[in-house]
Amino acid sequence: MWSRRQGRLRPVVCGVEELRRRRREREAVLRKARREQQLVSKRLLRDDAPEEAGEGCVSAILGETEFQVQQLLRQAQRGTEEKRERALVSLRRGLQHPETQQTFIQLEGSMRTLVGLLTSNQAQLQLEAARCLHELSHSEQSTVAEACLPATSYLLTYLSSHSSDFIELCLYTLGNLIVESEAVRRQLLPQGIVPALAACIQSPHVAVLEALGFALSQLLQAKEAPEKIIPSILASTLPQHMLQLLQPGPKLNPGVAVEFAWCLHYIICSQVSNSLLIVHGALSTLGLLLLDMAEAVQRTEDTGLELLACPVLRCVSNLLTEAEMETVGGQMQLRDERVVAALFILLQFFFQKQPSLLPEGLWLLNNLTANSPSFCTSLLSLDLIEPLLQLLPVSNVVLTVLCNVAEKGPAYCQRLWPGPLLPALLQTLLFSDTEVVGQSLELLHLLFLYQPEAVQVFLQQSGLQALEKHHEEAQLQDRVYALQQTALQG
Repeated sequence: MWSRRQGRLRPVVCGVEELRRRRREREAVLRKARREQQLVSKRLLRDDAPEEAGEGCVSAILGETEFQVQQLLRQAQRGTEEKRERALVSLRRGLQHPETQQTFIQLEGSMRTLVGLLTSNQAQLQLEAARCLHELSHSEQSTVAEACLPATSYLLTYLSSHSSDFIELCLYTLGNLIVESEAVRRQLLPQGIVPALAACIQSPHVAVLEALGFALSQLLQAKEAPEKIIPSILASTLPQHMLQLLQPGPKLNPGVAVEFAWCLHYIICSQVSNSLLIVHGALSTLGLLLLDMAEAVQRTEDTGLELLACPVLRCVSNLLTEAEMETVGGQMQLRDERVVAALFILLQFFFQKQPSLLPEGLWLLNNLTANSPSFCTSLLSLDLIEPLLQLLPVSNVVLTVLCNVAEKGPAYCQRLWPGPLLPALLQTLLFSDTEVVGQSLELLHLLFLYQPEAVQVFLQQSGLQALEKHHEEAQLQDRVYALQQTALQG
């Protein structure tokens, strides 16, 4: 029976393999878009605001003469330590303004003077000089970042400082400069920024770890990262330590976890060696983190987990595309039901509190079910088809997931039938979105192929009339015709 049905549909190219090919092509486009999305940003550590203490001095600096900036630099070089420090504080407050930043970098010898103060043997002067550099690093002008180049090797050296506050400041400054300037990255890589960051990740200080995650994520977003940066990061101890910091439990710090989850996301999207991350237990760790997040949203409504959920969902989704499902299942060491149930708890939470994350969760569900009969079985055994259909107005990935289930064969279609699926598909045929209608046609084709009883109900519920609406649409004609022939001859 099945071979005759497939034979009739073959001339219009709508077999199961063709449907699968079409979906995979669409998914490849979406995956590429996800890989190319970047979250470049800069961070600013500031203990005071421009309008606070020192307001008069800032106003003077905004008068914009080289002489005023030069005077502060001279005062920072001589006199008592207190006066020198005061001059640097005034300079730092002035550098919060783009006009003063431009004046500073155009002034001959200004950066050399600042580097000299950064390398002095007086800790407080070093700190204030580093804060001045930090203000410069936050500039939106690429020329300012280039001007900071002479200071970067010293900032790198100070990552081994005994002061956690100083290390944190250096990391944020380096992170700001790294993302802005290829010249900075070109200088820092041979000087050993990757080993320096690998040493920092063993710090017991949460603030240092969070700053490190930021700096590393900035480095990983460089256009040359896949060829010149990520291989050396994967060869270091950084991946193992990152995964340790993402282990759920009482020691998990949300801020640190968010930073390193994004780091993992950028590494995974580079596709340099995702198998190595899987060997290190990335899927196992991230899978457990998903379970932990699902438990957290059940305990409290205000979890702040949306910041962590996005990179974690993306990481798991993209890792699943890199490995055969049998391998993935072995690495995750989790029961399918637990993963699917946790994901639906998160989807329900996103639906109510963070709708923008629903597509990420559905994309993960798609990748879970694409090649795994066991995950499809979990979806059915947990009676999650109806809750899934409720998300159809949010994303047509719901239809892709249902196609993943239906294409597994007759046993799976029997579990989909009877139920709310056919009425929902008849509703989607009323839509004008050709992408949604096209996927609905594919799903109906699979349902008719493996569950012939659905054809009669489709006819009884005016299915042919619904198809007629799309008969003249060029993108859908073949599939509409194929489905009409199946329904009439079935």
